[in-house]
Amino acid sequence: MREKVIINEVGLRDGLQNQPVIVGTADKKRLFDALVAAGVRHLEPVSFVHPKAVPAMADAADLTALLPMQDRALHLTALVPNLKGYERARDTGYRTVALVLSTTDTFNQRNLNMSLEQAIASCEAILAQARKDGVQTRTYIAGSFACPYDGPTPVHVPQELTRRMIAAGSHEIAIADTIGAGNPKQMQDIMKPLLREFGSERFFVHLHDTRGMAAALAWTACDLGVRKFDASIGGLGGCPFAPGATGNVATEDIVYMLEQSGFDTGISVEGLREAVAIASAATQSPQGGRILKWMHSQELRAQAKQEPCRT
Repeated sequence: MREKVIINEVGLRDGLQNQPVIVGTADKKRLFDALVAAGVRHLEPVSFVHPKAVPAMADAADLTALLPMQDRALHLTALVPNLKGYERARDTGYRTVALVLSTTDTFNQRNLNMSLEQAIASCEAILAQARKDGVQTRTYIAGSFACPYDGPTPVHVPQELTRRMIAAGSHEIAIADTIGAGNPKQMQDIMKPLLREFGSERFFVHLHDTRGMAAALAWTACDLGVRKFDASIGGLGGCPFAPGATGNVATEDIVYMLEQSGFDTGISVEGLREAVAIASAATQSPQGGRILKWMHSQELRAQAKQEPCRT
């Protein structure tokens, strides 16, 4: 039996939050349905952030009302920036929420309008309330590899923040390469001690492909024992508060890599092609990971072989 790997689809949230074209609720629902049809079972469809800060997420409650929130086969998460956002997510029916804690004062100020210590206190308050409410929690350590404003992040910083969030009650931690600045050696240096201390079940890895390193970082994390990854359909992505943060690792690319390596994601790459087509139409921009370009080239090659020779 092949070992299971969880792919958490963040395209609807992280992928669409910074697009030039704001995607409508109906198109988001069509994309959600296509992802589920392809076999995706873990999704992060919304963020309960103030609509003035991220206008693309203004329809979070409206989209949630269209989703099958009671379907126990699906694992749906809402991103929450503060306690008010947490309360909205909880009251809308989410049983898992994701928090964000950046590694520097500057990044937290730009992202949450808080200092690092204020952001830590905010996360601790959310985690305490979630524990009372029986809501599962995942904390993103944003800028784990580099801050978009202050440069490379010392290895001990994401490790110490991870320890603080676990001590505060976070069920899971997502180590995030928010601007795609990491390298495999950094992944090893950050993750090895944490995996020894807390075990692999607690950890997600969230990667952006800004410098073309996401697949290498994903495989390094997988080799270390991580079995939970964020990914975004078509490589959509970009943080509005992190200059230079281009798209996430494409879901179709990481699924193909893991399936070809003998792991079981439960997701069909062919099924993801339909989702990419919907994402491309909705964003009015061609989307798609590298594997889809290769698949298309193979189809053109096969078609050329079938065409009769004309002289």
